[in-house]
Amino acid sequence: MVSTELDHRADHPRRSLNARQQETVEKLLAAAAEVLEDVGHEQLTIRMVAAHAGVSPATAYTYVASKDHLYAEMFWRMLVDAPGPRLTGRSPTKRMQQTATYLADLITGSPALAAAVTRSLLGTDPEVERLRVEIGTHWVELFRVAIGEDASPDLLMTLAFAFSGALLQSGMGLLPHDQLADQLVTAVGVIMEGSARRS
Repeated sequence: MVSTELDHRADHPRRSLNARQQETVEKLLAAAAEVLEDVGHEQLTIRMVAAHAGVSPATAYTYVASKDHLYAEMFWRMLVDAPGPRLTGRSPTKRMQQTATYLADLITGSPALAAAVTRSLLGTDPEVERLRVEIGTHWVELFRVAIGEDASPDLLMTLAFAFSGALLQSGMGLLPHDQLADQLVTAVGVIMEGSARRS
């Protein structure tokens, strides 16, 4: 029996903020989403986001260290705020493919953010490094839930490589958004089949 329950908010960032600070962060993230859609990730600035949120740039920089940090935070929030995949497949492969489709739909549903975060997650900002680990851990936990007790560390790592590579290719425009889900489902099938042969 595979559990399909996952606490998506268990490691939600910024839990230590008070209510007023949390409200400011939420305003900044909401403003950033709107500005990103309006001007794109290259033109967006923290000052633009601050103005749109109705706070000073100094206040914005208290919570957002850089554009890379902002985009990584937005991407992380998108992942943890989503309800999670509905796992109905009878086999680990089918459940992993459902997880692949779910993640692809999340990414392609926000193409501007996907393009922005592709470069940002490669940055060296300490806040980005922290969120990169959080994002990878979240993905691996989704995979672990989908596969169940047979989820070996090597299999989870290989799946994480496939997903991060797909995100990179999609963000760079090498993989069209409308092909992301199909390509990930195919890759997952190949990886799971290879893992089954080894065991």
